[in-house]
Amino acid sequence: MARDAARVARIVNETVAEGRNSLDLSNCKLTSFPVALFKVMKDVLENIHFVSLENNELKSITDDFMTNFSQMRELNLEGNFLKQLPDEVKTLTHLKNINLARNKFSSFPHQLTELTALENINLEANEITEMPLETLNSMPSLKLLNMKLNPVNKETLAVEQMELKFELLVTVE
Repeated sequence: MARDAARVARIVNETVAEGRNSLDLSNCKLTSFPVALFKVMKDVLENIHFVSLENNELKSITDDFMTNFSQMRELNLEGNFLKQLPDEVKTLTHLKNINLARNKFSSFPHQLTELTALENINLEANEITEMPLETLNSMPSLKLLNMKLNPVNKETLAVEQMELKFELLVTVE
């Protein structure tokens, strides 16, 4: 555990010292995003465009995380234990890509439909049965929605008459 904490500190210090626009804390065994990092990173938060917290042990993401990384363009939360997103995800007006694959979502995170810049949503391998296709179809920038390996309700997919403006990837059993 101490080694993981030291690794997180080293990565954050390098990010700040080098003025990087990305923060990769993948595989650090994080159960939450350390609030103390916001103070350490205060001078570079506005410049962070990519954050990866892939393959950690996160059960939730805080409102503070969303509001502090307000300039984020890409967010990778794959391989955690997330069941929902905070409403503050709506403040990520520059977000283009979000990877929520291999989590524990049982319903589609509706807050994402309010992000007008969002181009790619990856929700592969969750537990989602329904998705708001009409609402998703009205998203101006959406290009790809990956819903593979979800138990998507076949009635939801019966909206095939609707001409989708984005590519939808699903696994049909």
